[in-house]
Amino acid sequence: MMKMSVKRPDLKKLAARFSKKKNDGQETKPAGKKSKKKITKKKLILGSAVILVFIVGGAIFLQRRHQAASEDAQEQRTATVQRQTITSTLSASGSLKAKDSYDITSLVEGEVLTADFEEGDQVTEGQVLYQIDSSSMESQITSAQNSLQRAQEDLADAQADYNEAVTKFSGNTYKSTRSGYIKTLYIEAGDRVSGATTIADIYDDTTMKLKVPFLSADAASIAAGTECTVTLTDTGEILSGTVTSVSNMDETITGGRIVRYVHVQVTNPGGLTTSHMGVVTVGDMTCVEEGTFEPAVETTMTAEDLDSIVEIENLLVSEGDYVSEGTALFSMTASSADRMMRDYENSLDSAEQQVESAENSLETTQDSYDDYTITAPISGQVITKNVNAGETITRDSNSETTLAVIYDLSELTFEMSIDEMDIQSVEVGQKVQVVADAFEDQTFTGTVTNVSINGSYSNGVTNYPVTVTMDDMGDLIPGMNVTGTIILDEAEDVLAIPADSLMRGNRVYVKDESAAEEPGVPAGFRSVEVETGLISDEYVEIISGLSEGDEVYVDESSTDSSTSMMPMGGMGGGGMGGGMGGGGGMGPR
Repeated sequence: MMKMSVKRPDLKKLAARFSKKKNDGQETKPAGKKSKKKITKKKLILGSAVILVFIVGGAIFLQRRHQAASEDAQEQRTATVQRQTITSTLSASGSLKAKDSYDITSLVEGEVLTADFEEGDQVTEGQVLYQIDSSSMESQITSAQNSLQRAQEDLADAQADYNEAVTKFSGNTYKSTRSGYIKTLYIEAGDRVSGATTIADIYDDTTMKLKVPFLSADAASIAAGTECTVTLTDTGEILSGTVTSVSNMDETITGGRIVRYVHVQVTNPGGLTTSHMGVVTVGDMTCVEEGTFEPAVETTMTAEDLDSIVEIENLLVSEGDYVSEGTALFSMTASSADRMMRDYENSLDSAEQQVESAENSLETTQDSYDDYTITAPISGQVITKNVNAGETITRDSNSETTLAVIYDLSELTFEMSIDEMDIQSVEVGQKVQVVADAFEDQTFTGTVTNVSINGSYSNGVTNYPVTVTMDDMGDLIPGMNVTGTIILDEAEDVLAIPADSLMRGNRVYVKDESAAEEPGVPAGFRSVEVETGLISDEYVEIISGLSEGDEVYVDESSTDSSTSMMPMGGMGGGGMGGGMGGGGGMGPR
């Protein structure tokens, strides 16, 4: 603000000059009472003159000060509030790459039998690229298949044994494997029994059997199941019987007779014992010697079903009892029964693991076999082909030979590195304006397709990669350098001021020549609090507090570029303008 300097008047000189003008042409009279009164009157006139001088001087001072303030206001940099579009953006550079790329390598060695493609060809995912000689793998495949088959059979047996054990030992009991009377019982409570332990002698004479010889020629014509008659030797009583089996072996008995033995079974009518003998007749053929009756069942029963040792808790039968196959003979202690069942379960688990191992082995072998056929992992264009049919592939443990390279050129992408202070403003789906060094006069568009949270730290700042996928590619190709500008937000047809017009506390200085002087506010301006919306590096959206056409103060530290698109005024001048802001963040809306 310009300041004006006003010089104070010399009161004595003014008084002398005034007195001289009044006394010109008059005589000086002696002092006296009358004269004294005249002097007093002069003093009053002189005082009035001094007051007049002060009034005139003050008016001049105020007028010049107002003029200086007005001139000072005229010299301030200003801008006009007007409607325009504001855009908030973020920019970063990157290098274009294909949507996907793949280096074709081999996991096996051998001669390349076929390689039916060339550089520049379009290939589809799954298409066979290389066929390598796999004859060395065929025997391994067969061996793995056989191992799996054996493991599956063992698993089936283990599963059957487990299911049978669940049935046999249900209720923690051991069950009879024979039918008949218990002649002798060899176990008692508290005994520990296993598969070799004798349980009881079983006897059943309700059905009797006998073995008699027939002439070999006659026996050959007798079939099992044939009805026959049995005549008791001592009483002549005739019983009905059934042929159960016929021996195929010829034997010689007394008299040089060649015979075969026929086994017959009859129902005991009661009283038939092992002391009785009988003669068997089948049709018109009769045995050549009588036979002695025997009980159909007379055996010793062992705990043959037990594969482990169990402890008897209680006997459930006594000597003389008749038992059928499946009748519970004794109960086992819970702990011993659990141990026994765990053995079955462990066997089953082991068999299952063997199958799984065999399956994995076959799968691994099959995968190795499949590695001899190399297919395209993606659809795309063959960029390079380094190995042809007839060549031999060898593998180095320190490196892998690249057989071919495929690019998926259906899309192009690039990465923008965004500062940690700005990454929260970036979202998938935001539009990106892209310019390429190779095409200076063209602008392309893209879309943010991924915002990674895997940041990289450098020089005290964390940056995050943001993937942009091109919407239109034109003549762009992988490897070209591009710069992307993400459009964070946009406000259309809104009141806006230069960013340098916004002071602390969201205040703006509005030009007003009649405004009273405020501390810190340039002369000729008044302070107004505003509500802001979108903020870019260059412009601020004004929601309330200003009107279109208002002239606002622009901080003198700002450069011409910061307000080059707003109507500006040096010395109060103005003009028309408008445009887009670039770079910046978000303000309250």
